Amino acid sequence: MTNGRRRIIVAGATGFLGTRLVGRLVERGDSVTAFVRSVERARRTLRRGVELVPWSDADADGPWRAHVDGADAIVNLAGTSLGERWNEDLKRRARDSRILSTRHLVAAIASSGKPPSVLVNASAVGYYGANPPGAVTEDSPPADDFMAQLARDWESEALRARDLGVRVVLVRTGVVLHPDGGALEKLLIPFKLFVGGPIGTGRQPLPWIHIDDEIGILLWALDDERVSGPVNAVAPGIVTNRELAHEIGRAMGRPSFFPAPALAIKLVLGEGAILVTGGQHAVPKRTTELGYRFEHPKVREALESLLKR
Repeated sequence: MTNGRRRIIVAGATGFLGTRLVGRLVERGDSVTAFVRSVERARRTLRRGVELVPWSDADADGPWRAHVDGADAIVNLAGTSLGERWNEDLKRRARDSRILSTRHLVAAIASSGKPPSVLVNASAVGYYGANPPGAVTEDSPPADDFMAQLARDWESEALRARDLGVRVVLVRTGVVLHPDGGALEKLLIPFKLFVGGPIGTGRQPLPWIHIDDEIGILLWALDDERVSGPVNAVAPGIVTNRELAHEIGRAMGRPSFFPAPALAIKLVLGEGAILVTGGQHAVPKRTTELGYRFEHPKVREALESLLKR
């Protein structure tokens, strides 16, 4: 385990996960340098005392590189959201914002006099494909659809830092549950209108994780020197989409039997509909074997903690 105040760089610091991670790092006494696209936006979003450094995936040699030298750790959460209708431009931006940003960070590590000891890099359970058969663990191979190729290439860029003596952790995240952002915020809308229910058949497995455990895993990956390689950031209590809808309705006191037809979802999101009509029975095998203890392993308690606050 690593203790004491450290200087930690967070790339993608103003996003859904980044803002919450930065808050936790500041609370525990770490010195945080945030790599951000907009300093003005970051000033409104992040806590005071966080060092704000402008950067982008297109900026390979900017002044931000000097901040890598001497940093103790880097957490890379940068990536354009895919939660809208897919087209070729969005897919290109999704790749560039992940692949190029990670490539530039690793290049900066390579040229630094005192490189960080650990790189915690975001990834996704989409690595395993939209509908893999059976349960998948961190040892399962990647699929060949767009999301899987994106996650595989993203991870490959991060793993180059291993050759530089850096411990690399790949956090393959599922659906992060929090009512004020991410997928759950959108899922709650029909329930608030009393027309909530499962998406498509409802039989697809949904790899979920409570926001507290997502941030907990990122911190654990930073701190525990035993952790390297891929870890699945998903709760052990896997549910189907229909079961999640039932539990949302139960927690909110709303009906949960109005299905959202897969065809309607596809009309709105196009190819991106696979993010909600597909699923993965992802198991946090290495995550639990290496010692992470989930605060919210069951979906009923997790939703009650989020929706009844």
